[in-house]
Amino acid sequence: MVVFASALTFFFVNLAPGGPGSIMRFDVTAEQREALIKAMGLDRPVPQRYVEWLSGAVRGDLGRSLLTDEPVAQRIGERLPNTLVLAGSALALSIGAGIPMGILQALRRGRWLDHLLSLLSAVGLAVPVFWLGIVLILVFAVSLRLLPSAGVTSVASDSLVDRLTHLVLPAFALATTILPTVVRFMRSATIEVLGEDYIRTATSKGLAPRVVITRHALRNALIPVVSAVGALVPRLLGGTVVTEAVFGWPGMGRLALEAAQGRDYPLITGLTVVVAAIAVGASLVVDLAYTRIDPRIRLT
Repeated sequence: MVVFASALTFFFVNLAPGGPGSIMRFDVTAEQREALIKAMGLDRPVPQRYVEWLSGAVRGDLGRSLLTDEPVAQRIGERLPNTLVLAGSALALSIGAGIPMGILQALRRGRWLDHLLSLLSAVGLAVPVFWLGIVLILVFAVSLRLLPSAGVTSVASDSLVDRLTHLVLPAFALATTILPTVVRFMRSATIEVLGEDYIRTATSKGLAPRVVITRHALRNALIPVVSAVGALVPRLLGGTVVTEAVFGWPGMGRLALEAAQGRDYPLITGLTVVVAAIAVGASLVVDLAYTRIDPRIRLT
């Protein structure tokens, strides 16, 4: 999957209008432009360049940026931790809030609370993250002055508290891209599990409702939710592009936007490979989580 994603990206970015010469400055002569293109190897056929790039990528060499002439792996390595912190915080927030909300909706099915949370989930799916980010900045940073509006840290401070305050708004905005889906999956799975015979048996034995939910229903209801979370990781990483641009967060999403605007082909391909590797890794984690949630999977 990672190799396929890299090949697809490599060929598509080279098919973009303008060609390799569009990244060159306008104040150079035609001879200088041709010499620079040849020095960068952009005059060779695309399949040949991809094979050369792939042979270096398996050794950890993702090429050099066309705009800064820095190693692509180095530029990604500088931004990757910030993106992982942002995406991980948003994912934790979505799971931590989505699972209780889904269970609460299932227990109050058809009542006003269920309808209210369903409405909020629908709004969360419909609201663009860039619009929500701007609203959050205007309310909490400009009007109330409670939280910073951009960056990872303040100029005069680099403490843990300062970093957490900078993380609140972008993490919340990014979490809204997957939180409604987590809530809906959890609600549907819990409703289905609550109708099973073993739940009725546990209830008829006189167990407290809290025990029935936490010990008998929750574990089985989590199986489709875990699967959904694994599929939502690519969407979460895609949402970082807009979120980091709105909040000035120096991560891979913002770097991807800069690479696309500058037609930095090696950097775009390197970013795609890293994101694909993270998505494949998340899928592996989901498969391993199945065996912990449902022992029957380990037996098969």
